[in-house]
Amino acid sequence: MVRNSLVVFTASLFLFPMSAFAAGYGTAGCGLGSMVIGSERGPEQIFAATTNGTSGSQTFGMTSGTSNCGDHGLLNLSQEREIFATENYTSLVKEMARGKGEHLNILASMYHCPAAQHQAFGALTQQKFNDIVPDAETTPDILLSQLETLLGQHRTLSKSCNIQLSALD
Repeated sequence: MVRNSLVVFTASLFLFPMSAFAAGYGTAGCGLGSMVIGSERGPEQIFAATTNGTSGSQTFGMTSGTSNCGDHGLLNLSQEREIFATENYTSLVKEMARGKGEHLNILASMYHCPAAQHQAFGALTQQKFNDIVPDAETTPDILLSQLETLLGQHRTLSKSCNIQLSALD
């Protein structure tokens, strides 16, 4: 039984389309594994596929166009922020009020703020919380719009973070 499985596996390797090699990644596909292991043929691709599968980077990369998956993902950065803010709205609002938290750091990263500026990003959201979330009717889109306005006006963050949507999308 093991021998039959090995034969089927080996045969499937020969049937794999060669177009994957033209795309800049090996048989394991795009993702973190392709960036770390590379596109060289051979058993290394098993490690690349394992890395892709365990990190979840392949799915994210195909959606966003990152992780060696090309530059035409289904979502642009602005849409990613909107989805993130919508899915994590309650946590983001709480963390903005506190000025720190994991979701807030992720949002700062989505604005390409360096890790050294995450504390300043959190401090800004805490200080200007009432401007970012003016009332209970505030939607994730309004939250992001208000935040982007404040980031653009901030002396340090406007220079260290990349908030220009047109430059990122």
